[in-house]
Amino acid sequence: MDNFLWLNGKPTSQGYIKVLPEHFVVKENLGFSFAGHGEHFVVKIHKVGENTKYVVNELAKACGVKSRDVSWAGLKDRHAVTEQWLSVHLPGKTDPDLSQFEAEHPGIKVLETARHDKKLRPGDLVGNWFELRLTDIDAPAAVIERLEKVQQHGVPNYFGEQRFGRGGNNVVKARAWGNDEFRVRDKSKRSFYLSAARSWLFNMVLSARIEQQNVHTVILGDCLQAPGRHDSELVETLDADWLRKVDAGELAITAPMVGDNALPTSADAEALELAVIDAEPALLKLIRDNRMRHERRPLLLKPEQLTWQQEDNDIVVSFALPAGCFATAVVRELMTVRELEGEHYANSDQ
Repeated sequence: MDNFLWLNGKPTSQGYIKVLPEHFVVKENLGFSFAGHGEHFVVKIHKVGENTKYVVNELAKACGVKSRDVSWAGLKDRHAVTEQWLSVHLPGKTDPDLSQFEAEHPGIKVLETARHDKKLRPGDLVGNWFELRLTDIDAPAAVIERLEKVQQHGVPNYFGEQRFGRGGNNVVKARAWGNDEFRVRDKSKRSFYLSAARSWLFNMVLSARIEQQNVHTVILGDCLQAPGRHDSELVETLDADWLRKVDAGELAITAPMVGDNALPTSADAEALELAVIDAEPALLKLIRDNRMRHERRPLLLKPEQLTWQQEDNDIVVSFALPAGCFATAVVRELMTVRELEGEHYANSDQ
């Protein structure tokens, strides 16, 4: 992640996150209500110290189905306290008794159940709410000063290091695959490497805009996107109205999630983006060979409901983020995270 610039310069303070699972709390927000009927049994799970896929496998056993019959809206960290919904395809069957499932798995609790007429699919959520305890901070006042800036200006909307694997291994593998050094047949590995490739290019473009000091500034040829929309507006002529809409949060400046089709930007924005992505020919070839479709992602991320409280050398921070955004991107702008001895928790499964 040191390849990518910070919005307000590299933090001077240091501290820890995730020393204990309860220091990283995540609660899922689906943003819709269940139908109350249908073939899908939905379960709200509270879990500690378990990854989502393990819970999926164990829940499938408890319901007497195969793992592929259980789905989710989003993966959640293992070394954390998390709440999320899972759906189980149980057509024509009554709701199962999960008391034995809970008894056999002390790290898992069933909070609610319901019925729905559709299965949950990845991305079927509005976002997540986080409560993080940043511990043993050497300069808490500096972190609070940065929190005030984050509240006003947001943070770079980077993909977190968990997207890239330990030591950036997913990007390394993606480059090698793009160079035809080996073939990837495993579906999950293909997905990891392709996601890492696109995320890396996005982060690099975002970092380049920070370096050129135009991350808050609309430039000619930018694609601007309204919140919750996938389409974008092209800036063909510069005028004050564009910047007013960006400042008001009505539109966001975007960077590419590169696909096999041409960039939708033009002029200065297109030149900036091409200079970055053309420097990674292996990743670009991989994305195009796999016919990925171009998308846009906002440059900046403004945490909602952001609050904090200092407790000696700890700071408890809470905020809500849209789906697909990373709490680690917020923490990265606040302080440098010290490495924990033993297990490396950066490569969580969220």
